[in-house]
Amino acid sequence: MTSPSSYSMNSPEIIKLKQHLMNMISRELENNPPLYRERDQYVRKTLTTAYNSLNIHLPGTIQQQIMRDILDDILGFGALQPLLEDESVTEIMVNGPKSVYIEKKGRLTKTGIQFDNDEAVIRVIEKIIMPLGRRIDADSPTVDARLPDGSRVNAVIPPVAIDGPSITIRKFQKGRLTIEQLIDYESITSSMAELLQACVISKLNLVVSGGTGSGKTTLLNVLSGFIPSNERIVTIEDAAELKLQQDHVVRLETKPANVEGKYSVTIRDLVRNSLRMRPDRIVVGEVRGGEALDMLQAMNTGHDGSLTTLHANTPRDALSRLETMCLMAGMDMPLSVIREQIASAVDVIVQQSRLKDGSRKVTSITEVSGMEGNTIVMTEIFKFEQTGTDQDGKVLGQLKPTGIRPFFSPRLEQNGFKLGPEVFGVNLSQMLNRGSGRQR
Repeated sequence: MTSPSSYSMNSPEIIKLKQHLMNMISRELENNPPLYRERDQYVRKTLTTAYNSLNIHLPGTIQQQIMRDILDDILGFGALQPLLEDESVTEIMVNGPKSVYIEKKGRLTKTGIQFDNDEAVIRVIEKIIMPLGRRIDADSPTVDARLPDGSRVNAVIPPVAIDGPSITIRKFQKGRLTIEQLIDYESITSSMAELLQACVISKLNLVVSGGTGSGKTTLLNVLSGFIPSNERIVTIEDAAELKLQQDHVVRLETKPANVEGKYSVTIRDLVRNSLRMRPDRIVVGEVRGGEALDMLQAMNTGHDGSLTTLHANTPRDALSRLETMCLMAGMDMPLSVIREQIASAVDVIVQQSRLKDGSRKVTSITEVSGMEGNTIVMTEIFKFEQTGTDQDGKVLGQLKPTGIRPFFSPRLEQNGFKLGPEVFGVNLSQMLNRGSGRQR
């Protein structure tokens, strides 16, 4: 037998011991299930008794690590539990049992964490999705879910995941970010924040555009905080992440199809249903398909002040994405009609970007000004101008107004927001040259 001092956590003997202890405790929990509030203490006591009964003598560090691993597996999410508890980790990526990466401060790093085998990864996936009524198997090898704290989870298993089960977790930040914090982080300026607050309260329709991991949902959460508390809000998401602070909120979440492929509830179904719920505001976590057309029609038929996000790298790309998603609705509509729908529905596109140094910024606030011929006219109000990078790789630049006052300014003034020309960097001659604003 191998000398106890030569054991490592990845040795076959230790893996076998851990599995044996896991089976013993699982049987005990099944035969004598404790009350939920007593589960933690019960598992710890049972584990200690089970280990002592085997009369095995291992180095203290190995014994403690075995205990921690088993407790994490039963009470938490296995090998991922320490990463989930680390508040500096923003994303966790499992590329098979032996390859786990994390994101910290915008930078990717490979960890030393490993799972025993594919089955251990799949156990974590099943533990995540079981309370949500989701399923994952060879016939349905991908799943979207969330952790109890709201963190977003995507999982993929073989045969789709060739090198073993994969898990991607976008961690939910504990504590709700405020607009003041975004200003402190230099993600946005006070003038931009003042404008966006006025836009939300004045019930302009906002689209937050950005790439994967750019912080769209975080920004949407912050913007939703400006919605007055006396309004009825309906939120619609694939996996509920939004944490609105208002009282009058109805949260809706999609439902996947059952094992027979029936009875799914899509974002589009929920957007349509929300119109019958007397909403003052509709907040869609992300539009990805034909629901974009229903969203635009809602914006155009009295549901002003709606908010949503979509994947796009620039404001102009966001309009192209909206056009494509509207065509996915299956309606036989000319492109010119779709563009008119977009131009009359969307007021502002807020571009959220993740820069090369990992920082996240609002890099553009753009007004959708109307139509000229067959083209949607856009006017950039604020933009980020990059000037270079420092020796540490930090992106240098400035968020500043373009000097153009938006056409929707009269709408803001009607709601009590008289933003001075200095907010937009406007001088008197520019205001006279621009002429009268668009009436919407």
